[in-house]
Amino acid sequence: VQLQASGGGTVQAGESLRLSCALSGRMVNRYAIGWFRQAPGKEREFVAAINRSGGSTTYADSVKGRFTISRDNNKNTVYLQMNSLKPEDTAVYYCAADWVISSAPVHGRSSEYEYWGQGTLVTVSS
Repeated sequence: VQLQASGGGTVQAGESLRLSCALSGRMVNRYAIGWFRQAPGKEREFVAAINRSGGSTTYADSVKGRFTISRDNNKNTVYLQMNSLKPEDTAVYYCAADWVISSAPVHGRSSEYEYWGQGTLVTVSS
């Protein structure tokens, strides 16, 4: 599977952005999808993840209540709606795919995500 992230940009604190992750390849709907981010000088961290059907999600505490992950399996696209952005959300955001069985719980363990897209930069100014 290939992943293409887009939608990054520069916004003011308090504004919103929506990131997209376009999936291509075989059986893309068999993958759980996660969003991760890496700020300058920091380690990559988990942001949000969604299961194959879109019925189960999980979030990092730092974004809970502000970010929403969703997927449209008809369009082979996963979205990350980011509201009330803060300067500390500034990072390169990556989407990644994890081959899972249908009943697998969604998770944020980056080492288990087999495929990664290129990142998209989000900059939030104060």
